[in-house]
Amino acid sequence: MTPPLVNVSKQDGVTVLELTNPPANTYSYEMMKQLDAHVLEARFDPAVHVVLITGAGEKFFCAGADIAMLEKADPYFKYNFCLHANETLCRLEQTPKLVVAALNGHCVGGGLEIALACDLRIARAQAGKVGLPEVTLGVLPGTGGTQRLARALGRAKAIELMAEAATFEVAEAKGLGLVNAVLDVPAAEFRAKALEYARRFVPPAKASRAVGFIKRAVTTGLEVGLEQGLALERELQQRLFEGEDAKEGISAYNARRTPRFTGK
Repeated sequence: MTPPLVNVSKQDGVTVLELTNPPANTYSYEMMKQLDAHVLEARFDPAVHVVLITGAGEKFFCAGADIAMLEKADPYFKYNFCLHANETLCRLEQTPKLVVAALNGHCVGGGLEIALACDLRIARAQAGKVGLPEVTLGVLPGTGGTQRLARALGRAKAIELMAEAATFEVAEAKGLGLVNAVLDVPAAEFRAKALEYARRFVPPAKASRAVGFIKRAVTTGLEVGLEQGLALERELQQRLFEGEDAKEGISAYNARRTPRFTGK
């Protein structure tokens, strides 16, 4: 039986998915299958409002694919391995719930590709390096890195960083816009602070369904024309108008009271 490579826990509306494969939390086909299953489980669970992905330990979020495994694999397996990893991250990206990557340590190669498929990225101050250095292995970032980094930073900067195999500290990643927030806390306290950050997007304080629909409108809208994006926005807005949180939010605003959202 395959050991757990993704530990899962739930707390206050947040599902925490912990990538665990010492020493660097590298991923294999088995880990991606487990991640895929947990993403689906969180998608179908109405009690889950936010997904938080982090790495086990204090040194690595994820150092990417297991290179020793890839050296032994044949090209047929490698192609399907990359295809499934892409499908898993697309499922994560398309799930209408906020996904936060909590970078507890080094986040390079496929680890950054996982983080780029998340909606928000937070990091521990001086946690380690960030980057896509796959060109040093004679390959390209093959789990969405070329596409998502270019969408995040623009064509020229993305090509520069990948072609130079650049890795940089989380402070620089924040300056580039790859990291949303850097938490200056001891390593032992980072998980709790990351959970605290994730809970900002959980009812009753936040209308999590609206947050999820914002994610869907932006993620899909960026890939289609403006007219199609506006049409999607209207349809998602109508679905929110038919839900409970929009009624609560409007009523609370008019009554000058704090709304209490349910995520419905």
